[in-house]
Amino acid sequence: MIKGHCLCGEVQFETKVTPRGVSMCHCGQCRRQSGGIWSSAYVADSDLTITGEVRWYASSPDARRGFCPACGSFLFWKANTEDTISFALGAVNNPTGLQLEKHIFVANKGDYYHIADGLPQEEY
Repeated sequence: MIKGHCLCGEVQFETKVTPRGVSMCHCGQCRRQSGGIWSSAYVADSDLTITGEVRWYASSPDARRGFCPACGSFLFWKANTEDTISFALGAVNNPTGLQLEKHIFVANKGDYYHIADGLPQEEY
């Protein structure tokens, strides 16, 4: 089981299934919201239990981002047309047992760092 929570603990989440798509997102929105690279994984909506109030922000016509209204932790990313939800790996309690699979949106990454881990890099 994977469990996680926001900085203040008001929002908690858990899943009993193994998440997929373990990645680091380098897009401009994730960088601005998280202050850096946002690492995440996803599960089916029905496989993630969330407790506490989540505030949702429509960051584009295609997706929304969920955060804790008390401490501001950026916890979730949800495409409007998919039945999956991504959650922040930085908010997960260790150990996760997960391995990073890829980097995404590297065409938008900051110019102040290099990706040198040898994992696949998707432009978008």
